[in-house]
Amino acid sequence: MNRSFHKSQTLRFYDCSAVEVKSKFGAEFRRFSLDRQKPGKFEDFYKLVVHTHHISNTEVTIGYADVHGDLLPINNDDNFCKAVSSANPLLRVFIQKRGAPSDGARGWAG
Repeated sequence: MNRSFHKSQTLRFYDCSAVEVKSKFGAEFRRFSLDRQKPGKFEDFYKLVVHTHHISNTEVTIGYADVHGDLLPINNDDNFCKAVSSANPLLRVFIQKRGAPSDGARGWAG
C-alpha cells in the first residue's frame, strides 16, 4: 500500500467538528473531546474538567496554551469559545488550585 493512499484513508474518517482536549492537573493528564460548533458554556466545561480529574471539591483556575504558546485564562463563556475555536487540532488545558503559584506552560510534556 502506498503511503499517500494510507493518509487519505485516515483523513476520510477525521471528524473536523470535534476538538480534542488534553488537560493537565499536577502530573495527571486527561483527554476528552468537545463539539467545535456547540462547545457549550464555560460553567459546564468547568464542571466537566473538575469531574474528569476527580477534584470536584477543589477550587481551580483553568487556562489554555494559545497558538503562540502563551497561557491564557478560561474563566467565562467568551474565553472558553475563543479557546475552543483556536484549538488546532488539540486544546491544551492547564488546571491549578486557586492561589497556587503559576508555572505557566512549563511542565507540559505531551
